[in-house]
Amino acid sequence: MTSTPPIIGCTTYRKTVPQSRTIDVYGLMPSYTEAVTAAGGIPLLIPMGLSEGDLLVLFERLDGIVLPGGGDVDPKIYHGRANGTMSGIDSERDRTEMFLARTAVSGQKPILAICRGLQVLNVALGGTLWEDIPSMVPGAMDHDLPDHMPRNYLSHTISIKPDSRLSWQMGLDNGRVNSIHHQAIRDLALDLRVTATAPDGIIEAAEIHEHPFAIGVQWHPENLIHDDGAMLSLFRGLVRASTGERSLVQ
Repeated sequence: MTSTPPIIGCTTYRKTVPQSRTIDVYGLMPSYTEAVTAAGGIPLLIPMGLSEGDLLVLFERLDGIVLPGGGDVDPKIYHGRANGTMSGIDSERDRTEMFLARTAVSGQKPILAICRGLQVLNVALGGTLWEDIPSMVPGAMDHDLPDHMPRNYLSHTISIKPDSRLSWQMGLDNGRVNSIHHQAIRDLALDLRVTATAPDGIIEAAEIHEHPFAIGVQWHPENLIHDDGAMLSLFRGLVRASTGERSLVQ
């Protein structure tokens, strides 16, 4: 077990920003790095554009991984269909995160996957997605928070399986969460087990049972750490696992 704070690698996304001229940058919302820091870890941003060899070198120096939210996964990867609701598709981000997700699973490295991150983890392990919940899932509730609403707005409830690592980590078997997504898990990857659902049946969390820490959630706990200690506990669990401390739930 290490005596220094663990290094938590956080993947990034590409954004175009206006300055004296328009330029592309790699970035990440500060709420992710603030949550890792609050939990006792040291966040390190992982740029896109690295070869798999270079990603592997970096991976070996990391103690844990965060896969954050963002744009849609390219449907070609899971044999889905593109439609007009999709946005933010970035093949380089998909490549980077799919590789890191698979490597973290096979290498037993702790990983916390958030929103898009859960979808990436599922697809990386062989699962599929609903390309658009409103147009494809009859009776589904609205899972995409309007832009004018604060990101910590709790829009719906979830039910958490009491025998899950997620339940043990958060100390809950139900709760309310924020919701900022229009896609979700359709076919669950074989290595994953569902650990939370919304009232309409949409999968809200999944995890790998035989793994030190591999939890994915469909909501955004990084925006809730100041409102709910259970949300910060997800990052604390990742940090503890990244120092070599295994969860008591197996």
